[in-house]
Amino acid sequence: MGSGEEKSLFETRKDKARYIRRLYAVSLFVAICFVWAFRLTHIPAKGEAGQWAWLGLFVAEVWGGIYWVFYQALRWNIVYRTTFPNRLSSRYESRFPGVDIFVFTADAVVEPPMMVINTVLSVMAYDYAAEKLSVYLSDDGGSDVTFYALLEASSFAKHWIPFCKRYKVEPRSPAAYFNSVDSTKSQDHNYVKHLATIHKLYEEMKRRVEEATKLGVPSEARSKHNGFSQWDSYSSPRDHDTILQILMHKKESEGSKDVDGCTLPTLVYMAREKRPHYHTNFKAGAINALVELHGFDGFGGPLFIGTCCYLRRDALWWKKFSREYKNDWNDQNENEVTEVNLHELEEESKALANCSYEKNTLWGKKIGSIYGCLVEDVITGLQMHAHGWKSVYYNPSISAFSGVAPTSLLHTLVQLKRWGEGHMQLTLSKFRPKWYGDQKINICLLLGYWHHNFFAITSLSVLYYSIIPSLYILKGVSLFPKISSLWCIPFICVTVGEIAYSLIEGLSMGGSIQGWWNGTRMWLYVKTSSFLFSLIDGILGFFGHPNSSYSLTSKVIDDDVAQRYKKEVMEFGTSSPYFTVLATLALLNLFCLLLTLKDLVLQKGTFAAEKMTLQVLLCGVLVVINIPLYQAIFVRKDKGRMPTSVSIKSTAVAFTACVFFKLFN
Repeated sequence: MGSGEEKSLFETRKDKARYIRRLYAVSLFVAICFVWAFRLTHIPAKGEAGQWAWLGLFVAEVWGGIYWVFYQALRWNIVYRTTFPNRLSSRYESRFPGVDIFVFTADAVVEPPMMVINTVLSVMAYDYAAEKLSVYLSDDGGSDVTFYALLEASSFAKHWIPFCKRYKVEPRSPAAYFNSVDSTKSQDHNYVKHLATIHKLYEEMKRRVEEATKLGVPSEARSKHNGFSQWDSYSSPRDHDTILQILMHKKESEGSKDVDGCTLPTLVYMAREKRPHYHTNFKAGAINALVELHGFDGFGGPLFIGTCCYLRRDALWWKKFSREYKNDWNDQNENEVTEVNLHELEEESKALANCSYEKNTLWGKKIGSIYGCLVEDVITGLQMHAHGWKSVYYNPSISAFSGVAPTSLLHTLVQLKRWGEGHMQLTLSKFRPKWYGDQKINICLLLGYWHHNFFAITSLSVLYYSIIPSLYILKGVSLFPKISSLWCIPFICVTVGEIAYSLIEGLSMGGSIQGWWNGTRMWLYVKTSSFLFSLIDGILGFFGHPNSSYSLTSKVIDDDVAQRYKKEVMEFGTSSPYFTVLATLALLNLFCLLLTLKDLVLQKGTFAAEKMTLQVLLCGVLVVINIPLYQAIFVRKDKGRMPTSVSIKSTAVAFTACVFFKLFN
């Protein structure tokens, strides 16, 4: 780099272990091919026991191998990003573009207002020019309690934001910061004194908001703020006018200054108009009303996952990218709003959020976030890639975003079922031709998308492998090579290779062996329940019998559930088809293993240990993985145990299947 050249604002590094990864991928694929060759060259003769089971395993292994290839595309060219914020600040700070940050909520019960406003406060405290930062809270629940909480947050922000800037607070969510160890350890007396004041203000705000959540918005607050009058036309969360309130704006000299006299970011509350006969398209509609991944990054296209993302407005408006494209950071249009009366601006903006605004327009079709799919974020990102735009994945040392993930097994399975079904919709819908992206999407990136699109279909292979080999142990029919055979080697290579790779990968990313084992268990549970139901609903939808609905993931957790979660004890506790499937599969493998061991001990029949070793090992591993399920069914007495009705039903089905297969098949 010459002395006259400006230093780069970012650095892209290729994975140092990429050649090892590629050697591993090629080697394992060779082993997979040998597994296929074994299946084809050892098919049982017609009428011989296990022929159809053998062919079924062949199909499952072929599909599993192909799907594995899709995943290798995401491991082939991993890159890492490093940015240099100081260089950016010194070079362009006076010309930073305006940034709009959207925070979405849809139900004040499952997404408590205190959680929502902590998110809002954290983004308002970003280290960015406040006059160019706008924060929008989109409340699809239309809750006056959430609006009240945002009002409280707007007042607290006048103290919290300067405190964050003065002491470089991390994390910037008040709840997260006050719960952190670092917030209570300091020798700076001014900081300690200031912290105590801020903490007191936060606790007072928290008390008021939580009281309002339980008892409703106090009448005193309603009389003080005209914004509550917009709830006069409110009938229900699904039937109300547009509610829009600009709480802070740079034009408002008094109310938008912090205690140090500095400008605060623009803060807007919005609840879209809702009518029973209008479909609101979930979050995609909310986005339009307001306007994880190193492997993908190597091919220019991490997925848009709907959160923790920054988007160029031009990309979201579906402008085609060209090499001549240049973003004008000197655009003065952003300042035009200062010439408009805030009340008039509120009234004019309401039209953008009414039910009929998008009727007969390209919104949701060729502009903004796409409608008609449960994974509207993924299809929207795919369309951007098809228009020539690229995306990057950046994971800084200090987390840019921290969120709340489901803490119960059922919530996790339901959420993943929705994602799997959404990708299934994408596979079977009118969007499928766009896989090819008009030749603007790299083939490896395309394989990465396919890896996600075929989530649900893999459930059949995993389900087959979890049932058939175990049942055929009862008949003494071998479906795998003898342990002394050379054909056993590729099976061992594939199994050990993937286990070793995933373990090393997990540890290298800061995980633990326990975390890896838990992840393996969840992989099995998701594949055999969530993605199974995703596949069923996806197929029903394709044939005109849709059974999909958008269910919001609860962010509320009971104290006893939280305690079990901290102890890494799985939560069951309620009757669900997901648990019925998981318990039945777990018990079926347990019964198969116990019946086989019983026959061995009593020396009943003939059991060729050499040819059945791999099959018994597979069954044994499945039993070990399912230990938490057996504990929930037979041992646990807490409220998180498996419901009795599910236990009885699953036991009856699994035991009947084993007895029937052993005696009559």
